[in-house]
Amino acid sequence: MMAKDKMQGRKAIPNITGIFSDIDIHFARFIERFSPTENPDVFLAAALVSRATDSGDICLDLEAVAETRIIEKQDGAAAVVGPPLDIWRRQLMSSPAVGNPGDPCPLILDARNRLYLYRYWEYENKLSRAIRERSAGELQDFNFLEVAHSLRRLFPPTTEDEVNWQEIAAVIALLKRFSVITGGPGSGKTFTIARTLALLLECGRKEKMKICLAAPTGKAAARLAESIRAAKASLACSDTIKNAIPNDVYTIHRLLKPIGGTPYFHHHSKNLLAADAVVVDEASMVDLALMSKLIQAVAPQARLLLIGDKDQLASVEAGSVLGDICDRQVIHGYSKDFLIKIEQLTQTSLKMAIAPVQPAAGLQDCITVLPKSYRFTPQSGIGGLSRSVNRGDGVAALTWLKNPAENAVNWHKIGADVNPADDLSRLILEGYRKYLTINDPVLAMAEFNRFKILCALKVGPFGVKSINALVEQVLSREGLLPHRKAGIQPWYRGRPILITQNDYNLGLFNGDIGLALPDPDSPRDELHVYFPDTVNGFKRFPTHRLSEHETVYAMTVHKSQGSEFDHIILLLPEKDYPLLTRELIYTGMTRARQTVSIWGRESVLKAAIARKIERTSGLRDALWA
Repeated sequence: MMAKDKMQGRKAIPNITGIFSDIDIHFARFIERFSPTENPDVFLAAALVSRATDSGDICLDLEAVAETRIIEKQDGAAAVVGPPLDIWRRQLMSSPAVGNPGDPCPLILDARNRLYLYRYWEYENKLSRAIRERSAGELQDFNFLEVAHSLRRLFPPTTEDEVNWQEIAAVIALLKRFSVITGGPGSGKTFTIARTLALLLECGRKEKMKICLAAPTGKAAARLAESIRAAKASLACSDTIKNAIPNDVYTIHRLLKPIGGTPYFHHHSKNLLAADAVVVDEASMVDLALMSKLIQAVAPQARLLLIGDKDQLASVEAGSVLGDICDRQVIHGYSKDFLIKIEQLTQTSLKMAIAPVQPAAGLQDCITVLPKSYRFTPQSGIGGLSRSVNRGDGVAALTWLKNPAENAVNWHKIGADVNPADDLSRLILEGYRKYLTINDPVLAMAEFNRFKILCALKVGPFGVKSINALVEQVLSREGLLPHRKAGIQPWYRGRPILITQNDYNLGLFNGDIGLALPDPDSPRDELHVYFPDTVNGFKRFPTHRLSEHETVYAMTVHKSQGSEFDHIILLLPEKDYPLLTRELIYTGMTRARQTVSIWGRESVLKAAIARKIERTSGLRDALWA
């Protein structure tokens, strides 16, 4: 499609409703109105960038879509092909709606042919600039003489002749205003957080250091709070230091205090958080907009520490922020001067572990990768399978899954010639029978959380909705659940639910899981829903008081982030979909503490493992190029 076409604007694009959403089309019309005449090239670019951001991209890479077939020929209408890059760029820059970086225009086109919605360009620009500023130089607000003494006590030497990367991470957090600790499940990230905070408190010159702990979801916040409480008990430090480490963990939204009905927060660059250190767990789940707003609300001299697994799924919203910050597939060496400083403080030689780099200290000095899993050994099935998936090696992954000597991982073929219903029904009964016989809510929840079915999709025969319905049928058939008519009275004893919308009044958050059980004090056995509570064991609410929720015998891999279960079944759909990626497979399988079974077709699994999440963004270039 070219500007010289006789048909103008949206009229020149056939079948746009089959490709673009109503919002995409409405936005493209809005952009087109800035010009005195309709321009189909501008209309197309605006619709594409709107669609891209809705799909998780930060921007549209014009070069990737120029001269490519965007809409196939159908119903007698001509195909829509993107114009040549030079013509497209010239058409866009001639529009009053499109500007260069920094211009007050609805669309921003940068020198690398990335087209942004202005707000996403601003989020990315402010975040990258803040990270670069925080990455430069080192802090001096601690007692250097105390550091070595504290490190020996908090990170005692082991008999193994290897670098203690947890200790290195703590020292970097001490030296830097911005730091990242990344590692897979069981790499000791929470262990490291607790000891890092103890190090900051012991060696800091400030009499009272205020620390804020945060996570992107209520579920992740609750898990971090529980882990910190457990880790504090084993800290080799005084009770004064232990008590100074906070027990409360906030969701990022609650920490920043949202202004109702708006996308803004009470805390921002003009009203900073009253915190000397802010720690954010499960940072891979944080999208670009929220991360940008968070970093602007942290005082310039305060520390910001991000914790997460860079190989996990990216956020549901736009961006793959932690992956971009870590330069995902690359492990960078530390700068020479910074490496010397770390070695002096830790009395550890790192030259054999990682080669120093010559450029001046920057972001590479702020990142620590924890390479060792204390949960999965290199020889374990889950450990070996996860490494194969991260390498994109589908053949090696299937070798692990099909190894008859391996008990921790296994493969279950599905397809037209293999009906999995009988085997799945058996495992459903094995996984969920016992919790339905327990009346104590704490014990029932502990048993319920031993087993989980994870789905790649929400819909379809192997999607969450179908599998939840199947589980209810199987359990009802065995007399473990009451028989109910579809759509009539959804509540029953033992129903597990997943909260899908934050409710600050009740203290329930998106991702929280509860069980419906009878009230032992009610003569009518009235049902309440019980949720885990780290202080009192559980909290309960009448069913009618709950916010948006859904049944959760099965859940999507996305919803499972931040959770752990003893045994996992990961169900893949019968055919390939673009959202099936190695990050999804990795995230799903590593929710398992003991065993994982992947059900699917070999072709689908191999295609998923070969596909990486590729979210278009300028953040990585802004930080690393």
